[in-house]
Amino acid sequence: MVDFTNELKSLNDRSRDIFRRIVEQYLTTGEPVGSRNLARVLPTSLSPASIRNVMSDLEHLGLIYAPHTSAGRMPTHQGLRMFVDGLLEVGQLNGDERKEIEAQIKVRQQTSVEQVLNEASEMISGLSHCAGVVLAEKMVGRLKHIEFVGLEPGRALVVLVGEDNGVENRVINVPPGLPPSSLTEAANYLNANIRGLNIGEALKRVETELATARAELDDLTRKVIHAGLAEWSGSMDDRKSLIVRGQSNLLTDVSAVEDLDRIRRLFDDLETKSDLIQLLGLAERADGVRIFIGSENKLFSLSGSSLIVAPFQDNARNIVGVLGVIGPTRLNYARIIPMVDYTARLVGRLLT
Repeated sequence: MVDFTNELKSLNDRSRDIFRRIVEQYLTTGEPVGSRNLARVLPTSLSPASIRNVMSDLEHLGLIYAPHTSAGRMPTHQGLRMFVDGLLEVGQLNGDERKEIEAQIKVRQQTSVEQVLNEASEMISGLSHCAGVVLAEKMVGRLKHIEFVGLEPGRALVVLVGEDNGVENRVINVPPGLPPSSLTEAANYLNANIRGLNIGEALKRVETELATARAELDDLTRKVIHAGLAEWSGSMDDRKSLIVRGQSNLLTDVSAVEDLDRIRRLFDDLETKSDLIQLLGLAERADGVRIFIGSENKLFSLSGSSLIVAPFQDNARNIVGVLGVIGPTRLNYARIIPMVDYTARLVGRLLT
């Protein structure tokens, strides 16, 4: 991401105020902002001609542009980034808003991980009027049982059963010539030690016991145990569960042919699963909310869309997924950013 701190500091107070008001009016109306409209709302008396001179300077800096032949100006993606990073005032959700989010994720004690993630995606889509998106490792919740089944030489199937009766299968690599007894011993050890833990917690407990030699197991069995919890097979796409809900919300504010074309391109982007997973993967390595605006990312360079996402963690503070919204660049960033942040933290608590 480009740091626009110096560019923002280089603007004088008049230019900064005019730029901020152009962006705020655009985010509210979606329409180009003209000098006459700005002259009516600025606290100081400036003529439309003086305002146009400032707008010309902002355009030269690449922060605003004139669409078509319109006399008004709109922020560029670079301008939106500078506004979000340097001028946007993001508040906190009030108590009623938090209760609404909690109430809409109708979680019962027996709800599965997949249901929690689906409900969260539906909820964030409804509140933001955008498409809700969740990316998480394919996983069962807390573990109830694990089984190893030998396949071809060097390969074994791991069957994980969760307390919610969710089932997950993994094919893992095992040492060549591994005797069936090692698979049985590995399953017996895990079933005696990991019940009630999630995969991250189970892996940490097993690694600790193996490292301190508290588990009296031979070397081959140790390798099977570690692989059964930590090793995935297949591509990154196969290892991730991607949930997108509420795409129809993106059609509610369409008013022109070019808007329809943008939405069509966005739908095409959402179908490009591998690219979207790669983009969301960047947020998994972030601390807090990440914002991707339009052409900053090649995935949304044509549709001109924004993505606001935040990671969620398990109770061991391992990041297990990301949650957020996708919509037009004209988003209510001040409202949606804290909404995404709170929902991600709530989902993390629910999953643990």
